[in-house]
Amino acid sequence: MAGRISEGSGDLDENSEINVTPFIDVMLVLLIIFMVAAPLATVDMKVDLPQSVARPTPRDDKPVFVTLSADLSLAVGNEETARETFVSELKRITNGNTETRVLLRADKLVDYGELMTVMNLIKNARYGKIALVGLEAAPGR
Repeated sequence: MAGRISEGSGDLDENSEINVTPFIDVMLVLLIIFMVAAPLATVDMKVDLPQSVARPTPRDDKPVFVTLSADLSLAVGNEETARETFVSELKRITNGNTETRVLLRADKLVDYGELMTVMNLIKNARYGKIALVGLEAAPGR
C-alpha cells in the first residue's frame, strides 16, 4: 500500500495506483537467470550404459557390388557392363535372388541424378535391399 502527501492537510491519503516498476525489475532479473541457466540444463550427463546382447546383423558371404564410375560406366562385381544389359548381368550374378543385398558404390564426381537413375534400375529389377557404400571419415571431418 502506498501513501500520498496532500498539500494542505498533513495526513497521508491512501493511493490506489499500482506501482509496477519493482514488479518489472523482478521479472527482468528472473528472465536473465533463466536465460543463463537454461543452456546449463541441457548438458549431457555421463551414463554407464549396459552392454547389448543382440547379435550383429550377419553379412553376406559374397556381397554384390555395383559400381558407377566417374565416366558413368557401370560394373557389376568386377565386370563392366552396358546399361542395356545391366539388369540381366545383375540377375546372373545373384542367380535371380532378389533378396540379395546390392552394395552401390559411386564416384564422388557422379551427379546425384545419375546415382538415382542406377538405384531406380536396381529397384525396378525388384531388388529391395540396396545399400550405399562410402569411406569412413575420421571424427570431426
